[in-house]
Amino acid sequence: MDTIARTPSFPVWRCYVLEAGYELLRQLREPAFVLPTLLFPTAFYLLFGVLLSGGSGQAEYMLAGYGVFGIMGAALFGFGAGIAHDRERGLLRLKRALPAPPGAWLVAKMVAAMAFAAVISLLLAGLAHILGGVSLAPWQWVTLFVVNVLGVLPFCAIGLYIGSLVGGNAAVAVVNILFLPMAFLSGLWMPLSVLPEVFTRLAPVWPAYHLGQVAMKVIGLDSGGALWLHLAVLAVVTAVLFLLARRRLSAAT
Repeated sequence: MDTIARTPSFPVWRCYVLEAGYELLRQLREPAFVLPTLLFPTAFYLLFGVLLSGGSGQAEYMLAGYGVFGIMGAALFGFGAGIAHDRERGLLRLKRALPAPPGAWLVAKMVAAMAFAAVISLLLAGLAHILGGVSLAPWQWVTLFVVNVLGVLPFCAIGLYIGSLVGGNAAVAVVNILFLPMAFLSGLWMPLSVLPEVFTRLAPVWPAYHLGQVAMKVIGLDSGGALWLHLAVLAVVTAVLFLLARRRLSAAT
């Protein structure tokens, strides 16, 4: 397997590129995944961030919040349901038998999630600037884009772990149960200050809260917590859940 993958005529890096391209093409051929993933955050932002915006930074706040909300959906559903269905159909076992680098399929799914995150971020930025009147410095636009693209990783890890635990139909249900409540309770749709104090105290248990605060820091609307702490929590969540999911998938396949 290694001999085939490392021959000069077929370098290892090409395996990753091809796998990522095929994974992205596979997801693009599923309208039931593509349309909600792209339309939900943009439609919600258009409604609440543009049409019903009350001013005082609301359009900017929701740009950051719905950006995180959008990339969460791309990662959780792309990994959670996708991995679970692939595992049920024996596709992961087949991938391990193919002459390709170990983990290429996982890298491909992460690249696909990042691609969707990039598109969501650009769509929201266009709506915010053209229709919402949001004016940010160039570095703020770029930083928000980077935060969204890299921010898929913790939620890829969460989705991967869910997909390693349950079957395809159950994974969809679990992700749905987790997705919307986590977005709401993390303050992505509205400031936590308008909710009862108990929600503010419990918000830090959600990874989405920490990524949301990182995005809010870019536009100066965060709660004032330390940036390193938010990044540390996200890094720990990513590492721990990836390792746990890898152990379960290795044992199962």
